[in-house]
Amino acid sequence: MDFGIVLQTDPPAGEVVRLMKAAEEQGFRYGWTFDSAVLWQEPFVIYTRILAETSSLMVGPMVTSPGTRDWSVMASTFATLNDMYGNRTVCGIGRGDSAHRVVGKPPSTLATVRDCMRTVKDLAEGREVTMGDTVVRIPWIRGGRLEMWMAGYGPRALKTVGEHADGFILQCADPAIARWTIGAVRAAARAAGRDPAGITICVAAPAYVGEDLPHQREQLRWFGGMVGNHVADLVARYGENSAVPRELTDYIRDREGYDYAHHGRAGNPSTGFVPDKIVDRFCLLGPPAAHVARLQELAELGVDQFALYLMHDEREETLSAYGERVLPKLTA
Repeated sequence: MDFGIVLQTDPPAGEVVRLMKAAEEQGFRYGWTFDSAVLWQEPFVIYTRILAETSSLMVGPMVTSPGTRDWSVMASTFATLNDMYGNRTVCGIGRGDSAHRVVGKPPSTLATVRDCMRTVKDLAEGREVTMGDTVVRIPWIRGGRLEMWMAGYGPRALKTVGEHADGFILQCADPAIARWTIGAVRAAARAAGRDPAGITICVAAPAYVGEDLPHQREQLRWFGGMVGNHVADLVARYGENSAVPRELTDYIRDREGYDYAHHGRAGNPSTGFVPDKIVDRFCLLGPPAAHVARLQELAELGVDQFALYLMHDEREETLSAYGERVLPKLTA
């Protein structure tokens, strides 16, 4: 299993760079960031420093969206970073949550996500695409490579992943939800004539190593609120009695709204509806052995990477604990 960390690009940018360097030194292979340029600093600017100050770390957004950047600019940005640093970027992409909503945009359609993935990947790898009525190719690219990993939860999104994406990002570490979503992605891949094993599976969730479970739950409750935004969209689209597992949908019944000013932050006041059992299921808490056991269970389900959200009050301690006591148990 590979490991990554996920950070918000809070100022100062140098702190983001420092933590990414520390992660690489601890054995992490991926460095991800949020991409919501109003709430946080512009991540692609910061990627330049991260790539320059690390040796092999793969870097990318978790996640960007089709609606916040021109697709040709997005492709050229990835291609430029890859040309400078040797194909060390990966594009996580989704329909758009905070980046869209804070500027008054709805999430993109799945058809738009599909088209964006194809266009950005082809352009970033030097192939010709048609944008509108115009044939476009970036002429200076030689040997470029960019994988597109798509995030999603619902049946149609999972079908889109299986049919079109290079990787699947599940923002939730519940094994039951992982089993259902991974199964749906693989079934869609097979039906489309693709090799299911060729799709990289990434589970992303907060992790906090320690013994004080009540404190850890309060520090990580924000994640249930963030996932709840996507679940609310699913319930609105599919209803309460759908193929989506009840383990994912039932907990949002008392959700009353969401303030993006506190998005992804410990102490988020919009997450009082999230019960302890959801924090325990969606996140990784407790001593290192508990983390190892959950990750081994996820690995058996086919998870290739665990990306650790580090938004709490003991980031350094958790990063060190993973490097010293978790990664050695799960990496070859």
